[in-house]
Amino acid sequence: MTTSDTPSRERIVAGAADMISRRGLSATSIREMAKHAKAPLGSTYHYFPQGKQQLATEAVRYTGEWVARSLGKRLEAGGPVAGLDAFLALWRAIVVDTDFHAGCPVLAVAIEEPPADETPPALAAAAEVFDRWEGLLADSLRAHGASAEQAVQVATLVVAAVEGAVALCRAKRSIEPLDRTAAQLRALVGATTTG
Repeated sequence: MTTSDTPSRERIVAGAADMISRRGLSATSIREMAKHAKAPLGSTYHYFPQGKQQLATEAVRYTGEWVARSLGKRLEAGGPVAGLDAFLALWRAIVVDTDFHAGCPVLAVAIEEPPADETPPALAAAAEVFDRWEGLLADSLRAHGASAEQAVQVATLVVAAVEGAVALCRAKRSIEPLDRTAAQLRALVGATTTG
């Protein structure tokens, strides 16, 4: 294997995020994540010496940043409705392009039952990611006329509704739950803002 063939850390993280989005965290081993990323297990442990939890944490942060960049650009360029549309389009593409086999790796990690005596780093990262997405939406809503309290409430509702709709889409093997949710969220965001 030449140096150019060596799997990058980012490719391993992206592969792990994809695998978690399809199978959840508990059902996915670090060996399977490495294989999915077409990376040798040794390289995976080289980059992630703390194992599965470290890789899962990075996968959650990677997804969080990727979504936040897309969401932030659209919010900045077009306001809350444009940001909402970008958020919806991103999840729609993931669900449809994978034939309902993938969802959100952040949600997948968030719904795993943690050990009773600790908060795993991946779960803490999931909470931070959701906070960031909500914060981006809330800031845009406030900038477009929503009160501070209303902006936070609507932002939380948007993230929760879209994440839930993605789960429904996967269960029903239909994009209809996301489309129905989208219509209601667009109306709500439009009514919450001044333009």
